[in-house]
Amino acid sequence: MRKDVRILLVGEPRVGKTSLIMSLVSEEFPDEVPLRAEEITIPADVTPERVPTHIVDYSEAEQSDEQLYQEISKVGMDLVSLFLQFSLILCHWIPLINERTDKDSRCVASCQVLGDLGSLEVVCSAKNLKNISELFYYAQKAVLHPTGPLYSPEEKEMKPSCIKALTRIFKISDLDNDGILNDNELNFFQRTCFNIPLAPQALEDVKNVVRKNMSDGVKDNGLTLKGFLFLHTLFIQRGRHETTWTVLRRFGYDDDLELTQEYLFPLLKIPPDCTTELNHNAYLFLQSVFDKHDNDRDCALSPDELKDLFKVFPLSYMPWGPDVNNTVCTNEQGSITYQGYLSQWTLTTYLDVQRCLEYLGYLGYSIIQEQESQAAAITITRNKRIDLQKKQTQRSVFRCNVLGLRGSGKSGFLQAFLGRNLARQKRIREDRKSYYAISTTYVYGQEKYLLLHEVLPDFEFLSEADLACDVVCLVYDISNPGSFEYCAKVYKKHFLDSKTPCVIIAAKSDLHEARQYYSLSPLDFCRKHKLHPPQLFTCNTDEAPSKDIYTKLTTMAMYPHAKLRCMCSCNRCTYCICHNLLNSELVRSVKAKLYSAVLNRHVTQADLKNSTFWLRASIGATVFAVLGFAMYKALLKQR
Repeated sequence: MRKDVRILLVGEPRVGKTSLIMSLVSEEFPDEVPLRAEEITIPADVTPERVPTHIVDYSEAEQSDEQLYQEISKVGMDLVSLFLQFSLILCHWIPLINERTDKDSRCVASCQVLGDLGSLEVVCSAKNLKNISELFYYAQKAVLHPTGPLYSPEEKEMKPSCIKALTRIFKISDLDNDGILNDNELNFFQRTCFNIPLAPQALEDVKNVVRKNMSDGVKDNGLTLKGFLFLHTLFIQRGRHETTWTVLRRFGYDDDLELTQEYLFPLLKIPPDCTTELNHNAYLFLQSVFDKHDNDRDCALSPDELKDLFKVFPLSYMPWGPDVNNTVCTNEQGSITYQGYLSQWTLTTYLDVQRCLEYLGYLGYSIIQEQESQAAAITITRNKRIDLQKKQTQRSVFRCNVLGLRGSGKSGFLQAFLGRNLARQKRIREDRKSYYAISTTYVYGQEKYLLLHEVLPDFEFLSEADLACDVVCLVYDISNPGSFEYCAKVYKKHFLDSKTPCVIIAAKSDLHEARQYYSLSPLDFCRKHKLHPPQLFTCNTDEAPSKDIYTKLTTMAMYPHAKLRCMCSCNRCTYCICHNLLNSELVRSVKAKLYSAVLNRHVTQADLKNSTFWLRASIGATVFAVLGFAMYKALLKQR
């Protein structure tokens, strides 16, 4: 809704413009009428539409043509009221106004004399106090709820832009995507737009009106798209176009039937070193959208189903390009799986939250979820430095930048994360290649998203964005003797003094290992810089490649302060879990409390000097931790 309305009264001298304003204010005909009334403002709380209204008078005796033109320009797309005989309106004033404003400016013609006035909008008289309030009410209504953008009186039908907007609104409101608005959906729509549900009889009356006028307007006792459009055509034809405008504005449309910037891009401030994620309610909404369009119930969206999902977006706007199939998980037929669908939304939110807000706006998130805006779907994580200080994080998405010489196997490493072996990767077209891959991993029973980003191997021009991440993968080809040197140089230049965890990946481990030209072997380099030994990796397998390395990467991203000593990279074997558990903050805290309890209750001065006491206490704490681990493993089996 507009913030205010500006009404300019123009016309020939002595037609009663000033008298009308004076009579409106004083509610009586003035004995003396000045040449021109001062601008007045009607407060919002006394107008039917609850919008402040400014009324401006024009006097040819006091104002020049230039001042008139300025006033008309100020009105812009608001309204000019005309007071004189109808022939002068057509031949003089309307052409003048059209020259000074754009084509969508609105005019109301009024007259203060009696006679044959059927062609005029409002008959009013300041002397008799006739229809004065009505004049300004209709003037305000013409600004706030214009008929022009909605309906073509010559063709007696709604304009294409209005049909397009209402069609999107119908599709959003059709929660089960069956092409019909059932009673529950109609009531939800009514409550959303007008804050009042329809009584059962009123609902039947609406459908009966449609049935009488359209054979296919009602189907299975629900309203079809044709019936929905017919109803709004009927509202407009009967002068109730404010009903249609209420619906349009509730769904984010402006006077030009375009979605407003405020609706698509609500204010969202993101502090430095913070990331953006979807919250639980947003995932529930996206799940409902997925279920709505998964017509064959195969837990994947085919190209046609995906196209149907995006029909509520602007025409010819396909937000996900062909590279999406190489960014997220797909099934054997190439359809995006449920996991891949949520992963793509997670990726968009992390990389470009404004675009995510826009997409959620097209889908009607704030309307369906009854939220103030799409911003309610976003969680802004706390500063990463605080996570490091507290040695814990609540984040769900972790970024891993993958660096390496061209041909070292970076792309294969990304695609293997999506479950694709070398044979499947060879079918990927070069023009559909993606530099991102995102999917879920599980760290200690928690589902997390790992985002892999392949960084172009331009050593001299690595930007801050190329280096900003939660964990780094330095990939080299074991069969190429010149491959490791790039990884060593990148590490020493950018990550030697960094707190970002780094992992060396020895890719193409199914091939013969060549001696690297670098002065240190990859293993010696890792030992010197206290890194994990190079992790062997290959995607040249019969089945889907192992995901153990990705779990380890996510774990390192979550706990960058921890020194995980496991060499097998699985984080699932007994050694991995037990070792990491024994070195966790939880066990260390339990051991400290155990020591404290023993010292406070049972320790004598002699015990403190007895080394046997300390040995027993350590053994007791370790046994406690192992028992805790056994209970943890038993719980996992139950799950």
